[in-house]
Amino acid sequence: MKREGMIGLALLLPAIVIVFVFRLLPIIYSFRMSLFDWGLAGAIRFVLFGNYLELLHDPKFLAALINTLYYSIGVVPPTIIGALFFALLLNRPFRARGFFRTLYYLPVVTSIVAISVVWRWLYNPDRGLLNLFLKVAGLNTSQFLNEPNGIFSFLFGPSSVFAGPSVALCCIILMSIWKELGYCIIIYLAGLQNIPGQYHEAARIDGAGRLQAFFRITLPLLSPTTFYVLIMMTITSFNVFGPIYVMTGPPPGGPLSTTNVVVHFLYEESFKMWKLGYGSAIAFALFVIIFILTRLQKVLVEKRVHYE
Repeated sequence: MKREGMIGLALLLPAIVIVFVFRLLPIIYSFRMSLFDWGLAGAIRFVLFGNYLELLHDPKFLAALINTLYYSIGVVPPTIIGALFFALLLNRPFRARGFFRTLYYLPVVTSIVAISVVWRWLYNPDRGLLNLFLKVAGLNTSQFLNEPNGIFSFLFGPSSVFAGPSVALCCIILMSIWKELGYCIIIYLAGLQNIPGQYHEAARIDGAGRLQAFFRITLPLLSPTTFYVLIMMTITSFNVFGPIYVMTGPPPGGPLSTTNVVVHFLYEESFKMWKLGYGSAIAFALFVIIFILTRLQKVLVEKRVHYE
């Protein structure tokens, strides 16, 4: 047994070394940096938790966090609901089902930079395809990614009490839903195909309709899948950077910084302002926020998950 254990450890050693060198060591070093006033312009000073205290009083970080929350709320629920709807359709037998499954999954494997460039062209206020359709329909055109007004103020006028996320951020949210939908559809398809067919057969024998079978059988048995998708999509949405950087810059963070999310704020502080210690503090603050949200989801949602 001892020899087998040594062989197993020797086989795992390359993977352990890679994880330690390229994952754990940078995390430890980054946390060390967050305890210093670490920049390229001046001397490195030890400030302990000074960067974290500065972060708590930084209005730019608070604004970026609010934009990130807007983005997460705008992306996660519609993507989950839409993915479940399309997965139910794609799970039914029909012609060219494989083609449509592939079609929905293509955005997932396409480069986010390429997708962002294409959607930026679609939103272009002068030559964009969306404004062309609006002109043909006789409607007012929009600045889309250059529009800093809140979506509710934009739709209902400046007297709206709650302005909501900017029109520019909402445009990115729509693109992100389209991009992430295919991944969630595949996960839901796997969950649907894992539900034993005898449950639905027994429900039909008992006289249950499609809606009853969906809410009493399909949805509860899909709850582990929904729980997984919810956690993964929340983590992904809080780490969004590519679409923000490609579609709404410059200026940094879009019009009036209304699309500036936490990771983009981290990038600006670290690699534009060269405040590397402060940027590391932002990264660990984001880690704590995601960890707390994940724990809350586990506490509040997991008890409603039904395992077969």
